[in-house]
Amino acid sequence: MSQEASAQAPVIELAGATKRFRSARGGVHTAVRDLNLTVGPGEFVAVVGPTGCGKSTTLSLVSGLEPPSEGRALVHGRPVDGIPAGVGYMFQNDAVLPWRSVLDNVATGPRYRGASKADARAKARDWVERVGLGGFEGYYPHQLSGGMRKRVALAQTLVNEPSVLLMDEPFSALDVQTRGLMQDELLRLWSGSGAAVVFVTHDLEEALVLADRVVVMTAGPATIKSTFTVPLERPRDAEEVRLTPEFLAIYREVWESLREEVQITRERGAGRAA
Repeated sequence: MSQEASAQAPVIELAGATKRFRSARGGVHTAVRDLNLTVGPGEFVAVVGPTGCGKSTTLSLVSGLEPPSEGRALVHGRPVDGIPAGVGYMFQNDAVLPWRSVLDNVATGPRYRGASKADARAKARDWVERVGLGGFEGYYPHQLSGGMRKRVALAQTLVNEPSVLLMDEPFSALDVQTRGLMQDELLRLWSGSGAAVVFVTHDLEEALVLADRVVVMTAGPATIKSTFTVPLERPRDAEEVRLTPEFLAIYREVWESLREEVQITRERGAGRAA
């Protein structure tokens, strides 16, 4: 991220954001509490934390899928009171429509936003090429591998040129090699777009490979425990960067913070089982 970008007003801001849900037994469950986070234009922030700590809830507050119980969620300086314009959301389970071809899946977003069929398909064709699926435009999802489906999902999200990109463990179901390829693909396509990214993952290596900053969340009810700047130059190769001394040093530093929260979650789970 450039100094110019960091000096601009944040694209995403959570200020004292807390989210509570009604539990099945009629009580109140606090998913996240007092979240304070800003993400600037063109900045890539990864969020890590123990299982069930509220990482996905954090994305829901930014996307407008859930309103905060307390505090504020803002996108482009405006309170989030619905799904904000310019937000792209990529989930763990892709939203590829099985009855539509690759091309028509990617064209769905532009069509929904009012583009003519011809313009939407032209834009979709360009993005299908960009994600490396040229020649597969007429294929249907059941004819694609898991990695190819993820490429379709990525094209579906990026074809709308979002200014905010929210990603909830999008590559977690892929094998290790395919996951590395998709990480490289994401970095290549995001670079220069100016989009602010919040990427939720359980995989600390993935977070460090991709992000400018890594946010560590506490065991639930989660708040932000610490934030680390990733001192790795861009552009990055997802596989090669893992072998550098700089990567190993920042990995140890972040893991020391994260490990404590993972241990707390494990101990809580063991106590409930007993």
